[in-house]
Amino acid sequence: MNDTPPEQIADALLAWFDRHGRRDLPWQHPRTAYRVWIAEIMLQQTQVTTVVDYFNRFMVRFPDVETLAEAVSDDVMRHWAGLGYYARARNLHAAAQRIVEAHAGELPGDVETLISLPGVGRSTAGAIVAQAFGRWAPILDGNAKRVIARLAAVTATPGTAAYEKPLWQLAERYTPQERVTDYTQAIMDLGATVCTRGRPHCERCPLADRCLAKQAAIQNQLPTRRQRKRREQRETTVLLIEDAQGRILLEKRPPAGIWGGLWSLPEVAADADVEALCTQRYGIRADAGLLLTPLSHTFTHFELTIHPRRMQHRDTVRIMDANHRWFTRDDRPGIPAPIARLLNTPQQSLAL
Repeated sequence: MNDTPPEQIADALLAWFDRHGRRDLPWQHPRTAYRVWIAEIMLQQTQVTTVVDYFNRFMVRFPDVETLAEAVSDDVMRHWAGLGYYARARNLHAAAQRIVEAHAGELPGDVETLISLPGVGRSTAGAIVAQAFGRWAPILDGNAKRVIARLAAVTATPGTAAYEKPLWQLAERYTPQERVTDYTQAIMDLGATVCTRGRPHCERCPLADRCLAKQAAIQNQLPTRRQRKRREQRETTVLLIEDAQGRILLEKRPPAGIWGGLWSLPEVAADADVEALCTQRYGIRADAGLLLTPLSHTFTHFELTIHPRRMQHRDTVRIMDANHRWFTRDDRPGIPAPIARLLNTPQQSLAL
């Protein structure tokens, strides 16, 4: 355990932040509770550089919690499409509705109530309290964990109680009563830009002379890496069906699971009789079609190989199932990133 007085940690970190901290992030101007909340949800498992553009577009469409709460799910998912981890968007929408219904449209300002909202955990709640309300609350996102694990040379395996418990104790100990907004931003910034995952830049770190991991020359080994299992390999076949007007048939995925709530190309078993299936399921008579170049997409726990089959339709009847619709280029819904990549590939000559 690092016995450096906590005020020395905070002072050094704040002095560094005053010179090098990020103060131009869009959710900081203006810094409202709603904007901070949206940003913190987007920043879960996603880097700032990726989030900025999504955040700006989201704010244009959903400038306040009432607008978000009243929106239809498809619209929310469309503005989240490509950002990944789609349960975040579903939880965000549900939380907005609860905030309007139970909290008169005002985001709660305490950790306990925030944690009761869908998709808000202890660290996200702490970040909202500290960043939006300027009240004392520790945070422990991925960047803060890495900084503290090295600072105190915590060698336990990430994800275990032996790792999480001491980190939360240290996070509480180091978080100052004053300038808590700047401090929480500072420790996130330090982890993102200096105390990085691959190779920490100790020569630029304001905490280097207090870092137990550096003193023991193990900063590159911490946090301890989990033993990774080999990713499972999965495959799927998707149907790319275009009608006479150049529209593409999409199906809405179930609310939970992979790409939950998004629209995607219909999936079929690799050995399916696609001609019969199209007739039975969609009322479409189509030729067997042409297999296109497969594409791969990496998820957290598995690799998915997608085999697209482009169908040549002969005639079409109206789709009556609400979970299947023809879409044109102008009314494209929220679709998964690899499907968007497929539909945007020039050589496919697609209309969507």
